[in-house]
Amino acid sequence: MTILKIRFKYTILLALLGPILFAQNLRLKSPDSLVIAADRPGAYLASLYGKNVGLVVNHSSRLRDGQHLVDYLLASDIKLKKIFSPEHGFRGEASAGAKVADGKDPKSGLPVISLYGNHKKPTVEDFAGLDIVIFDIQDVGTRFFTYISTLTYVMEAAAEQGLKVMVLDRPNPHGYYIDGPILEPKHSSFVGMHPIPIVHGMTVAEYAQMLNGEKWLKGGIQCDLEVVPCLNYDHVTAYELPIKPSPNLPNAWSINLYPSICLFEGTSVSVGRGTEHPFQLIGAPWFTESNYNFTPIDRPGAKNPPYEGEACKGFLLTDFADSYIDGLGELYLFWLVESYKMAPEKDKFFKSYFTLLAGSKKLQAQIEAGKSPDEIRATWQQGLQSFQQIRRKYLLYDDFSS
Repeated sequence: MTILKIRFKYTILLALLGPILFAQNLRLKSPDSLVIAADRPGAYLASLYGKNVGLVVNHSSRLRDGQHLVDYLLASDIKLKKIFSPEHGFRGEASAGAKVADGKDPKSGLPVISLYGNHKKPTVEDFAGLDIVIFDIQDVGTRFFTYISTLTYVMEAAAEQGLKVMVLDRPNPHGYYIDGPILEPKHSSFVGMHPIPIVHGMTVAEYAQMLNGEKWLKGGIQCDLEVVPCLNYDHVTAYELPIKPSPNLPNAWSINLYPSICLFEGTSVSVGRGTEHPFQLIGAPWFTESNYNFTPIDRPGAKNPPYEGEACKGFLLTDFADSYIDGLGELYLFWLVESYKMAPEKDKFFKSYFTLLAGSKKLQAQIEAGKSPDEIRATWQQGLQSFQQIRRKYLLYDDFSS
C-alpha cells in the first residue's frame, strides 16, 4: 500500500478529532442572526437616490429572500444604468477562463458589460454617465478566486474617473484563518494581484479598504470608497454559503476543499472538472492508488476539462472535507506533496500556471526538493505574521487573533 493511501486512511482517523479540537475556537452561529449588507437597505439606499448607478454583480448578488439586487434596486426606484459582470458572467454559468460577451439582461433590459477576458478594467466609456458603482458579489476568500481582482480594477478605474464605489459586504467562508505563501509582486496576475497569502481571511469590504489603505491601486491612487458591513458576523464563526459562487464550487465540500486543492490546477492532476464532483476529488490516469474512478466529460460550466474522455483514478474527498478540512484552519498540503512523489513523469507534473497560483516559484522548488508539508509551512510564518499586522488595520469584524 502506498504512503498516499496509508496517510489518507490515517487522516480520516484524525478527522474524528479535528473538529473536536477546533470546536473551542469555532463557534457555530444561527444563520438567522447574520445580516448581509444587501439586506440592510437603510444603510445604503439613501446614498443612491438621484444617482446614476452601475452594479458589479452576478448570480450570487441576492438578498435573503432570493430577490436579485438588480430587481430590488429597480423596485426601489434607484436609477440603474449598467450591469458589470465578473468571471463566469452575470448568470454565473460560464466555465473558468471562458470568454463572456457583453449583452443585455432580458428581465431589466439593462446593458451587461463583461469585465473578463481582454476587458478586465472598466473604460472611461464603460463608466460614462455614472455617479456611483456598487460591488456586491459573494467571494470565497482565496487570492486566486478572481472576484477580488475584478474589485481591484473597478476601484482603480473609479478612482481615475472620480466615481464613488460602494461595497456591500458578504461573509467569507474561509474568514477564520490565514495561510499560504505571500505573493511576490513579480508574479502578479489576475489570479493574484497583491502581496497577500492564498487564504487572506478578509471579507470583500475589508479587502477593499486594504487596497485603498495600502495604496495598491495603480500609481497609489485611492478610491472614494464606502463599505456597508454585515451585521452579526465575525472571523471566528463558520459560515456556509447559501448559493454556489461559481459553476465548479457547487457545495460546501468543494468550497472547504478549494484553498487546498486549487493549486492542482497548475499541475497534471485533475480536481474533478467535468465530473459530478468538481473540486471534491483529485486524480489522473497515472494515479496508482485510488478510492474512486472517474472520467471527465464536457459539461455546462466545465468546457474541455483536463483528461476529457480519459479514465482516471483518484480520491473522492467529500467525507474528508466534511469531517476534517472544515474547521481545520490551514491549507492541507499532503496531497500535493505525495502526488508529486507518485507522478511517473515529474518533469511534466508542474505547469507554468502553478507559479501564478502559488505566487512564487518557491513552493514548486520546495516540493521538488522533497520538503515535507510541515517544513514548507514553516517558511510561510514570517510572511503571515507581517501580513496579519497589515490585515488588522482594515478589519470590520471581531477577529480570530484578537
